[in-house]
Amino acid sequence: MKMSVWKTILFSLLAVIVGFCITFVVADVVAQSNLKTDYQKSVGVQFHFLELGNKYTGDCIYIKSGDTDIIVDAGSRSDSVSTIKSYLDNYVLDGKIEYAIITHADRDHIAGFAGTTAENSSLFDLYEFETIIDFPLTNSNTDTYHKYIEKRDAEVRQGATHYNALQCYNEENGAKRKYEISQGVELEILYNYYYENKSSDENNYSVCFMINQEDKHFLFTGDLEEKGEEYLVQKNSLPEVELFKAGHHGSKTSNNDILLNVIKPKIVAVTCSAGSIEYTQNLDNTFPTQLMIDRVAKYTDKVYVTTEAILEYDESKNEYKQVGYKPMNGNIVVTSAFGEVKVECSNNNILLKDTEWFKEYRTMPNEWKN
Repeated sequence: MKMSVWKTILFSLLAVIVGFCITFVVADVVAQSNLKTDYQKSVGVQFHFLELGNKYTGDCIYIKSGDTDIIVDAGSRSDSVSTIKSYLDNYVLDGKIEYAIITHADRDHIAGFAGTTAENSSLFDLYEFETIIDFPLTNSNTDTYHKYIEKRDAEVRQGATHYNALQCYNEENGAKRKYEISQGVELEILYNYYYENKSSDENNYSVCFMINQEDKHFLFTGDLEEKGEEYLVQKNSLPEVELFKAGHHGSKTSNNDILLNVIKPKIVAVTCSAGSIEYTQNLDNTFPTQLMIDRVAKYTDKVYVTTEAILEYDESKNEYKQVGYKPMNGNIVVTSAFGEVKVECSNNNILLKDTEWFKEYRTMPNEWKN
């Protein structure tokens, strides 16, 4: 066989081998890229609405995405700290919390950060915090508020960075309006008119923010009241949301049509002790209220509540007394990953409308009867 024929065969074999290698490398790169994309999607974002270990209404929300840990508020009383810590220690494995968001100065939102004694430490004493974002204005002059400021400032001296929400929105002094917390997930501080204007209602000072995950959005408004919600809609371009943390624990004075008509929530998480008489003996006005339920029902029946009050009626005094509490849904965990948003609760996944409490104390909206 002539040398030219051997060369032709050799070059042909080399071409096949090179082509195979290129195909293999390209396929591997594509596969690795897909795996990376799948991993990033699988990291997703989780929202944990915590039970607080006592009968009182309050907020504590833990958010995790990738390696980033966020805690939003820490109510309801200082004795909630041990309950919160026990829960967080399942997820915060390095002792570090990247962001703390403290919405406003009411005790049921800041008690766990304020602490009281060695038995009820501040969360600032128990974890290393990197960034603290809180309310620009307050009318509060309570002991709990002053203890919060004391503990917050001590954490800053230890190396934490502190901004208020107005600084974040205006991007002043190194603060940002948007923080990337993981691949494809961001924390966005919204504008609240009451960041820089006084209100007679402490709730209106609440820090408002969204978590954005590509085309999915998750809204948190603290205890913002009706006028605050009106301004929130006027001053921000709000999208429809997958999840809404019910304003002011499901109060009738929050969760108004002006906001709900814009955000059209698919899931609503209510952080309260359902039926608690902590603030009123009028059971119609206990959280979550009938008015709030009727408004939300236009958009979703996926309403979940952390705990439920146990009441007894005292005929001699013609009033109710709260003798304890129990989980309703328990810790509510909302997970958004792989393009899906799912709810999994520690006690059960029963919708509010299907609970015995609802059947006894609330009226079924027409939208929920089908």
